[in-house]
Amino acid sequence: MKKQSICAILLVGLFSLTLAGCGATATRAGTGEYVDDTVITTKVKAAIFNTASLKVSEINVETFKGVVQLSGFVSSAEDITTAIRVAREITGVTAVKNDMRVK
Repeated sequence: MKKQSICAILLVGLFSLTLAGCGATATRAGTGEYVDDTVITTKVKAAIFNTASLKVSEINVETFKGVVQLSGFVSSAEDITTAIRVAREITGVTAVKNDMRVK
């Protein structure tokens, strides 16, 4: 084989490995999913902030593949219900997991 052919094969192989490293797995989001999850998290936090009865400092928001997890300590069971409803209304949210507790 020519030197150029070997270099081209190695370059294509390296490029393929790089792309495979950016792919999603069951426990790790791909690059595009990570960006989407970051946007969802930001939108949920903003929606909670804009809801007068909720305190954004009490509620932690994490998103993985569209599933939002809410955690923290809130003032009432009604706050839990409201936070879940607000999170579900955000575009891109596929499910909401509640780990919030009443303090």
